Amino acid sequence: MKAVRYHSYGGSDVLALEDADRPTAGPGQVVVQVAGTSFNFLDLAIRTGLMKAAMPVDFPHTPGIDLAGTVAETGDGVTDWKPGDPVVAFLPPTAPGATAEYVAVPSDLLAAAPATVPLAEAAALPTVGLTARQALFDHLGLRAGQTILINGAGGAVGGYAVQLARRAGAVVTATASPRSIERVRAAGPDRIIDHTETPVPEALEGEQFDAVLHLVRNGPEATAALIGLVADGGAFASTATPGPLIPGRGIRVDQVYVRSDAARLAELVALVDSGELRIDVAERLTIADLPALHDRAFAGEVSGKAILTP
Repeated sequence: MKAVRYHSYGGSDVLALEDADRPTAGPGQVVVQVAGTSFNFLDLAIRTGLMKAAMPVDFPHTPGIDLAGTVAETGDGVTDWKPGDPVVAFLPPTAPGATAEYVAVPSDLLAAAPATVPLAEAAALPTVGLTARQALFDHLGLRAGQTILINGAGGAVGGYAVQLARRAGAVVTATASPRSIERVRAAGPDRIIDHTETPVPEALEGEQFDAVLHLVRNGPEATAALIGLVADGGAFASTATPGPLIPGRGIRVDQVYVRSDAARLAELVALVDSGELRIDVAERLTIADLPALHDRAFAGEVSGKAILTP
């Protein structure tokens, strides 16, 4: 089969489209024929070696933690899936990934793919959809009637976060830039703040929110300024720069690290199929485009979710 792999940590030039052995299904595994994967910044961080202490990989390594495809083979002990089943999954970051024609996956990571979108595009759901869901409900404890600020709603996580927060009955303020503002508007927030016109703490001076979800990689001072927008007893969660602890105001501060959860992924799929959650794809590329995509992402030129097909 063909796969994009790298044989050492380094720049985007270590990524190579090459021949690789097609995997076989071990006990408890299935082999999935890949229809699509997607780009995540975690893949870039692992490739550079930035994460090698926490997430070391064996070489050659195939990136791609999002998976959408069709079951091609099942291993011993697998009874829930059969060849031909369309599936999605969030793969372990250090395991062989989905920038390949086939990938072996533990069967308990799989959820049935949405039936209402093209299979390849379903790869835009697992990692960022789960991140948004876990941030809103596991970390922030968001409830109907609460107010939430989603800072960085123009990114891939942000679009799902806006939709899920609105569906939960929260009042949503979202920040965006001109290049992403239409995509954010389509997600349905109650209000959009253009952060390129006025810094967010300034634009929202005097307001406070029950919850703040921070999705922007920035400096500690800029992140700390957002804490002032959290009401006493509220919650702040970040997928990026950690928030500081603020004594005396009862604010809960959490860092979000997404985890694979097939049951919750299946719930997101059900929302897609019922029309309550929209999958948004910003770019459609092939796995051969991955090195250039990594370079663009490093330069801050990627907005929204890019999917890649073999």
